[in-house]
Amino acid sequence: MNLLPFENLPAYKPRSFVPNDINWNDWSQIAPFFDQLESRAAAAKTVADLERWLLDWSELNAAIDEEGSKRYIAMTCHTDSPEAEKSYLQFVEQIEPELKPRQFKLSQIFIAHPARPQLPKARYEVFDRDTNLHVELFRPENVPLETEEARLSQQYQKLTGALTVQFRGEEKTLVQMGRYLEEPDRAVRQEAWELVANRRLQEAEKIEDIFDQLVKLREQIAKNAGFKNYLEYAFRARGRFDYTPADCVQFHSAIEKEIMPALRELQAERREQLKLKALRPWDLAVDPLNRPPLRPFEQVDGMVSSTQKIFNQLDHALGQSFQQMQDLRLLDLANRKGKAPGGYQSTLSESRLPFIFMNAVGVQRDVETILHEAGHAFHALATRGEDLYAYRGAPIEFCEVASMSMELLGNEFIENFYAAPEAKRARRDHLEGILEIFPWIATVDAFQHWIYSHPGHSRAERKAAWEQLMNRFGGDVDWTGYESIRANLWHRQLHIFLHPFYYVEYGIAQLGALQVWANSKRDKAKALAAYKQALALGGSRPLPELFSTAGCKFEFSDTTMRPLVNLVQTELSKLN
Repeated sequence: MNLLPFENLPAYKPRSFVPNDINWNDWSQIAPFFDQLESRAAAAKTVADLERWLLDWSELNAAIDEEGSKRYIAMTCHTDSPEAEKSYLQFVEQIEPELKPRQFKLSQIFIAHPARPQLPKARYEVFDRDTNLHVELFRPENVPLETEEARLSQQYQKLTGALTVQFRGEEKTLVQMGRYLEEPDRAVRQEAWELVANRRLQEAEKIEDIFDQLVKLREQIAKNAGFKNYLEYAFRARGRFDYTPADCVQFHSAIEKEIMPALRELQAERREQLKLKALRPWDLAVDPLNRPPLRPFEQVDGMVSSTQKIFNQLDHALGQSFQQMQDLRLLDLANRKGKAPGGYQSTLSESRLPFIFMNAVGVQRDVETILHEAGHAFHALATRGEDLYAYRGAPIEFCEVASMSMELLGNEFIENFYAAPEAKRARRDHLEGILEIFPWIATVDAFQHWIYSHPGHSRAERKAAWEQLMNRFGGDVDWTGYESIRANLWHRQLHIFLHPFYYVEYGIAQLGALQVWANSKRDKAKALAAYKQALALGGSRPLPELFSTAGCKFEFSDTTMRPLVNLVQTELSKLN
């Protein structure tokens, strides 16, 4: 039974090292290829020999990665399928733990190889640096801990993916309830918001239990690797060569200084337009002039065809790429029960093709999501010709520039979804959303800085730290009577559970994307060409160079932020 939306996709290049009929459930069939690579390394005397060896290693990695991706896709598309869950967990619990020590061994062999210093420096410097890091951090005793971490993460996804509420006599997923927060009828909004918030609150103890276990595991992983705390370990493990925890703290301060005043202005304007004494949590998504919610499409097919038109207008090659994804059925976009929440793009590493997963319900946010994930997809397609597996992916900080720039560039053609007045509203919603997300990014990131620099903290201390950050970055919203919901808001942010410290990247990347957009205001063709050129580099160059190729500064102080905030505010005033 095929639980994947797509059928068998051909490999981008025929395999020359790994057989096509390998059984990925059986480690004894996979291990011999690691044995061969280990024994062949000594015979690789020349640079050409070593490069051939690296390509065979890449082929093996891509084949394994694609198998893992397919199982993850099947599991998230069908969280209610025992077959998909079993297949995914079998790979996570039985194959991945076996892989880690073998990958480490190959990394060690590469670092110690006598021909390595003769490899072309410009071509291999990033691969060299990253492989060195892998060798530095690997600890065999962390493998079972990482397996348990993946299992707990899956538990969190299963728990949150299954949550539903009864609303007006119908069972609704929490994602489907999001559209009621845009209803002009304030009583409907409040009812919908309370239902969802209370449903999450019912699971708070279970979520805290999962998180306590995750924190404990992560602290042990850091300790095993010789780090003072998980904060220091995570920065190293995420390959953050170009910025430090102190830079992130500076970034939080810049957001407080440059963005919070702009956010408070928007909130004050919203409160006046809605004629309210105070904004409540259910007043933040509704149109402030009480117009009915934006409904960009009724059916997901309509979303796809309108998105196709946007890419055709933006760039012929991008339009062709999006059409190819439809033809190969590389999209699963509609929300349904039993589907994991959220949205993502996953690269199938051997086919070198992107897959997009999301939960569309017919709201403006869906338009932003499809543009965003398509940006990731274009990034994956731009690197198809790169044979070194490690270079087909870029650092997350730049991956998100690819996706967030596409939201801003695609938004120029949003009339494919709306008539002119609604298009203005959609652009305004999107730009306001950018200003609103920065403080949330600062909250989530600063919260994780606090969590992992306070080993052994209690739940009460963690709650107090979160509340302090909400006071700093939450703006002017009245939570009276809902304090316990506010104290647990972080439970909905899956990155905290699944991908610790992966969130500040969105803020860094948003600054990059705003710069791409600012460049496009001056010269569309030049900005798009620079963007595509940077995408094609994949992960082959260091982060600051990827940014500069795209025409951006890799810098996130208040001096970089100020003109970009001014640009957003100027555009917002034009849209009034």
